[in-house]
Amino acid sequence: MFRHLYIYLVLFATLMMTIGGGISIFMAAADLVSPPAFYQSYNEFVDLKNNEADKKESGLSEEELRRQYETAVNDHKDRVKNEAKNQLIKSLGFIIIPLPIFLYFNKLRGKGESL
Repeated sequence: MFRHLYIYLVLFATLMMTIGGGISIFMAAADLVSPPAFYQSYNEFVDLKNNEADKKESGLSEEELRRQYETAVNDHKDRVKNEAKNQLIKSLGFIIIPLPIFLYFNKLRGKGESL
């Protein structure tokens, strides 16, 4: 009785880990394909930079502000893609590690029923 309970508990836990890893892989792949948007508009960026420039007493040209904004947006996209790749690799661990354990205990469950 306790052996069957233990086997089913391990099967449940490893199945949940594998499902969670699959969901996490899907979410990381979605972030990799279509990264979330940069949430600061150009006008907000300019206002922030102008406030900083007022404190330093040096203004930036419109071209320089546009270049800095584009750099910030591209840096954000690159950072999100790198985080998604990292998450993808971590999520594979939640499938690769518990899956053999699940298969082994599923085989034990099958042998236990035939006894």
